[in-house]
Amino acid sequence: MPLPAPSAEALAHCGQLTDRLRGLIEAAGGWISFADFMAETLYAPGLGYYAAGARKFGAAGDFVTAPEMTPLFGQALAQQLAAVMAASQGRILEVGAGSGRLAADLLAELERLGCLPDSYGILDLSGDLRQRQGQTLAAAVPHLLPRVEWLDRLPPAFSGAVVGNELLDAMPVHLVVWREDGIHERGVAVDAGGAFTWADRPAAGRVLAAAAEIAGQCDLPPGFLGEIGLAAQAWAAEWGRILESGSVLLIDYGFPRREFFHAQRSSGTLMCHYRHQAHTDPFWLPGLQDITAHVDFTAIIAAAHGAGLELQGYTSQGQFLLNCGILDHLGRLPPDSPAYIRAAGAVNKLLMPHEMGELFKVIAVGRGVATPLPGFLRGDQSYRL
Repeated sequence: MPLPAPSAEALAHCGQLTDRLRGLIEAAGGWISFADFMAETLYAPGLGYYAAGARKFGAAGDFVTAPEMTPLFGQALAQQLAAVMAASQGRILEVGAGSGRLAADLLAELERLGCLPDSYGILDLSGDLRQRQGQTLAAAVPHLLPRVEWLDRLPPAFSGAVVGNELLDAMPVHLVVWREDGIHERGVAVDAGGAFTWADRPAAGRVLAAAAEIAGQCDLPPGFLGEIGLAAQAWAAEWGRILESGSVLLIDYGFPRREFFHAQRSSGTLMCHYRHQAHTDPFWLPGLQDITAHVDFTAIIAAAHGAGLELQGYTSQGQFLLNCGILDHLGRLPPDSPAYIRAAGAVNKLLMPHEMGELFKVIAVGRGVATPLPGFLRGDQSYRL
């Protein structure tokens, strides 16, 4: 199916970012890592996908996240965050808050439970998304807006509950090819016609070290292409310095390492999203489409544990939401009502293994909080990491 044609304005925007990328490649000697390409494509100030003004979330955007599907997702998640706050401090920090829908649903449910946070921080570098988050919160929970604050960077210290929904998958990744003649990093160059093209060079430094470790743990056939998320690992490790007590709760699609680097994924997990269509060409219209990669959760816990944090739980999204009582929340709606029917369809998609229930995982790391937490009481899969 052909991808929808962008507007003339969108094409002009794409052209500006394309010129910027070509300039960066030229300045770097004709080659940049895919991690650098992905970072610029998604986050270049004023031009990157997440830094510009195009609508991204929901039916009018490029993809739909769980909070956009039903408020029951946030209502269930609130049970977990309430338990973390009770064991640490009454603060929540959401990193990458999207449209603000999850923040609004969490605050509304925590108010119903009588355990509102003293502060709800949102860390999002996109001015456009910050504005939309403010509008969402003002429409849904205007009386709670005084509790919300927007941050420009991670705090120097934090106690409480940290949440990131579909955050790690949008962090830049390095592409690596394990070949018979050695380990190579796949980066981006520009061909004679000015188009972006793939170019391999021998891996070096941290990329080589990480790739060699993976090769020692997984059976990789020659030519295996995979992603290494050094940025996500560094972000997870940073919480070892910041978090004094509490939990960092991350929800995303991915696998434990031995499943991530499996023969059936020998071409990698890189995926692009544009107007609810998925494809695998990251060079198509830079700045107008999302670029993601699945998460190696073994790498995330290794980085966090190496920084002094404890693994507090790991399971599938379906099991986590069941543990947090999402069916009880569904049962509060009037049976056979349009609201119930819509919510039941969304819950089915969130829970079912062939939908989002198994592909999406939930991991919690932290310190100073007794386990198991509510979301991991049954079906914990930490042994798979």
